[in-house]
Amino acid sequence: MEFGRDFQIKHYAGDVTYSVEGFIDKNRDSLFQDFKRLLYNSMDPTLRAMWPDGQQDITEVTKRPLTAGTLFKNSMIALVENLASKEPFYVRCIKPNEDKVPGRLDEAHCRHQVEYLGLLENVRVRRAGFASRQPYPRFLLRYKMTCEYTWPNHLLGSDREAVSALLEQHGLQGDVAFGHSKLFIRSPRTLVTLEQSRAHLIPIIVLLLQKAWRGTLARWRCRRLRAIYTIMGWFRRHKVRAHLIELQRRFQAARQPPLYGRDLVWPTPPAVLQPFQDTCHILFSRWRARQLVKNIPPSDMTQIKAKVAAMGALQGLRQDWGCQRAWARDYLSSDTDNPTASHLFAEQLKALREKDGFGTVLFSSHVRKVNRFRKRRDRALLLTDRHLYKLEPGRQYRVMRAVPLDAVTGLSVTSGRDQLVVLHAQGHDDLVVCLHRSQPPLDNRIGELVGMLVSHCQGEGRTLEIRVSDCIPLSQRGARRLISVEPRPEQTEPDFQCSRSTFTLLWPSH
Repeated sequence: MEFGRDFQIKHYAGDVTYSVEGFIDKNRDSLFQDFKRLLYNSMDPTLRAMWPDGQQDITEVTKRPLTAGTLFKNSMIALVENLASKEPFYVRCIKPNEDKVPGRLDEAHCRHQVEYLGLLENVRVRRAGFASRQPYPRFLLRYKMTCEYTWPNHLLGSDREAVSALLEQHGLQGDVAFGHSKLFIRSPRTLVTLEQSRAHLIPIIVLLLQKAWRGTLARWRCRRLRAIYTIMGWFRRHKVRAHLIELQRRFQAARQPPLYGRDLVWPTPPAVLQPFQDTCHILFSRWRARQLVKNIPPSDMTQIKAKVAAMGALQGLRQDWGCQRAWARDYLSSDTDNPTASHLFAEQLKALREKDGFGTVLFSSHVRKVNRFRKRRDRALLLTDRHLYKLEPGRQYRVMRAVPLDAVTGLSVTSGRDQLVVLHAQGHDDLVVCLHRSQPPLDNRIGELVGMLVSHCQGEGRTLEIRVSDCIPLSQRGARRLISVEPRPEQTEPDFQCSRSTFTLLWPSH
C-alpha cells in the first residue's frame, strides 16, 4: 500500500485494500437538472458561473438521472430475475496465487480462501441433510431406463409412484425422502449407483434406437424400390406387348411359300426379351426348315441328314466338302465309278450281307492306302452299319480287314481339297487312305464319308470325334507317325511318300 492513498479493511474472508483515488467519483450521484437550473438563476455571479448546465430550458431536459442507489437496486433486481429463470449452481472460484501467474499454487492462500468462503461448512451441512434434490419428472427422465416399470413410459398413477417403483427395484428406498414435487437423496452413493446402471444401459438403448432408425430407413427404401420395380414392371410389360404386336404384324405372311418368311427382318427386342427372341429365332428356323423338308422325297432324307451332320462337323474347318452335289454313297456298285467290276463288288456285297447281316451300305469307294510297312496299294473301302471293310479290288474284292464299326472312335481329315482320311479305331491300327479313281476325277467325297458316319453314330447315340488338321498324328502298332499333304502340279494321281516317321500325300494341285 502507498501512504496517503491506500487503506485496508480487515474482512472475514481476508484483507481488502482500497485506493482513495476516484473513490468518491464512483459513488457520486449526478445532480438533478432542477438544482442546476436553480443555481444558474442565482443573483450571485459566482454561482451562476459554476453551473452553466442550468441554462438549458425546462422543455429541453426533463428526465432526471438515476442515482447510484437506484442503479444498484436495478442491478440487483436484474440479477435476481436472471437467477430465477435459471437453475443455479454456485461455483466458488479460488485464486491460486496473488500474482496471477499460471502454474503456481499457493497452498496457504488456497486454504485461507476455502476456510473463509465457508465451503467446508457448506459441505458438512449438505451431508448432514439431503445433499441432492431433484424434481420427479427430471429424475424419471434421466433414470427411467433402469427400471422395467418406467421404461419407456410408466403406466402408474403419478411420477412420484414411478420414482418409488424405480428406487424399490434398485433397493435404494431407504436413502431417500419424498417431497411434494421433489425427491431428496441423502447419500451420493445412491446417485453413483443409478448413474452406473444408466451408463450400462445407454449403449444398449443407442443400439436399439439405431436399429429402429435403420429399420425405418430400410422400410422407406424398400417402399421406394417397390414403387420403382412396379413402374419398371409395367413399363416392361408395355415394351413386351408392343414387341409381340410388332412380331405378329411382321410375320403374318410367313406361311406363304416358297420363301416361308426368309426375307423378313426381325425387330430389335428390348434387353429383357433378347433370350426370348433368340429362342423364337431358333424355333422359326426349325419351323421353316420343317416346311421346306416336307417337300423333300423320303428317299433323299438320308442324304439330307448326312449333309447336316457333315456341316456340323466340318463347317468353317474345311474349304470344300462336297455339299453342292448329290451323294450316291455306294460308288463301288455304280457303273459310272466302277464300270468293269461293279458286278463283282455286288456279288461280294451280297456274300458279306449274308455272312455279317448288315443292313445298309453307308459308303464305298476306291482308295489308295499306306500301311505301317510303308507299302502303298490300291484298295477299296466299304463302310456298313456294322463293319468297316478294307477290300482288295484285284481279287474280286476279297476282304483283307474288317473292323467293327463300334470300335471306330474318330476320323481325321485336312482342311484342303485333298481326299486324305485317317480312321481311328480302338484296338486296331489307324487306317490311312486317300479316296481316288472317282468320276469326275478328284471328286470331293470327304464330306460324304464324314456325314454318313457321323449321322449313323448320332442315330446310335454315341459321339464320333472329327478332327481337322493339316498335320494328322496316327498310331500303327504302337508307332507314332505324322501325315501331311503336299500339293504338286506335276502329280497326276494321288500317292503317298513315306519316310521313317512321316507319311506325305502327294496331291495333284491342278
